Amino acid sequence: MPIVGLLVVEFHLPEARSLKEKRMVLRSVRDRLKKFNIAIAEIEYQDLWQRAQLGIVTIGNTTDGVNQVLETMTHEVDRIQPGSIIRTQIDFLS
Repeated sequence: MPIVGLLVVEFHLPEARSLKEKRMVLRSVRDRLKKFNIAIAEIEYQDLWQRAQLGIVTIGNTTDGVNQVLETMTHEVDRIQPGSIIRTQIDFLS
């Protein structure tokens, strides 16, 4: 049975002074994560300038494999936008 993993990443973006600047930051994150086998979308706070929440989803055969991919995504996002992550949460659906 396939395992679906969901990573929710919440950001604080103090440098964003408009929705346009916020979108540029999020586009940069999405573009850099394209090389991984994931789906990504902004899922909350679309109308706030300095706050964002991304949902990152992947699917695999084992919980450990899916968890490893999502942990890698957490580290990669922190590398792209250092110090901006407020909260992360991983959930599994089967």
